[in-house]
Amino acid sequence: MDEAKVRLAVKVVIEKKPRGYVAILEHFKRLVKLEQDRRTARIESAVPLSPEQRAGLSSKLEGIYGKGLNLSFEQNPSLLGGLRVHIGSDVYDGSVASRFAGLGRSFLKFQIR
Repeated sequence: MDEAKVRLAVKVVIEKKPRGYVAILEHFKRLVKLEQDRRTARIESAVPLSPEQRAGLSSKLEGIYGKGLNLSFEQNPSLLGGLRVHIGSDVYDGSVASRFAGLGRSFLKFQIR
């Protein structure tokens, strides 16, 4: 997304003030936010990732989502192990904590029967 083009679009709408321009700007703001979220990847890991692991993960994600992703790496010990990746509305949860939770749910289903 080209920031200069976004600013220009907002400037033109503000200058011309078409009917409902405030609603137009609010909707445009929402679309810009959705696009930013779609281009932002938040990677959580139980332990810090090495530079090689970060580079490999970045390469794989760019292969799926295209170049220009904004990556942020966070440490989250509650995951116990593995990774959780958020990109826009997509969530990939390969954490040990998630697997334990799934296992717990399957035991509950088994006991209810």
